[in-house]
Amino acid sequence: MPKDPIKGQGWAVASLTDLGDGPGFRKVRSALDVTAFGVNAVVMPAGYATGRHFHQRQQELYLVLEGEIEFEFGDGEKQTLGRGGVARVDPATVRRMRNTSADAEAMYFAVGGDGGYVGRDGQTLD
Repeated sequence: MPKDPIKGQGWAVASLTDLGDGPGFRKVRSALDVTAFGVNAVVMPAGYATGRHFHQRQQELYLVLEGEIEFEFGDGEKQTLGRGGVARVDPATVRRMRNTSADAEAMYFAVGGDGGYVGRDGQTLD
């Protein structure tokens, strides 16, 4: 049974397993009230391939959380990444992802944004 995120003054926490069941999107951004960038986790059924797509403005970073996912890019290049693999894709670059397993789900985390790097702005309190 999915659980609601826990939220406090300026923070929120959740587990991806609490944000949904079965294949499809885990709406991380909306669940945790993220406003600075887009972020979702996606569970892919065995053998599933996404449609080819690109973006108007947002660069995306993908992190493979479970399984093995083949990334196919607009230039025809294919790269297969396992758990912990990361891929950066520019907005106009066409991409497609495919779960390479015939019998197990795969999951990836996608973060997208537009506007640039903020830089190191952390401030210590101790």
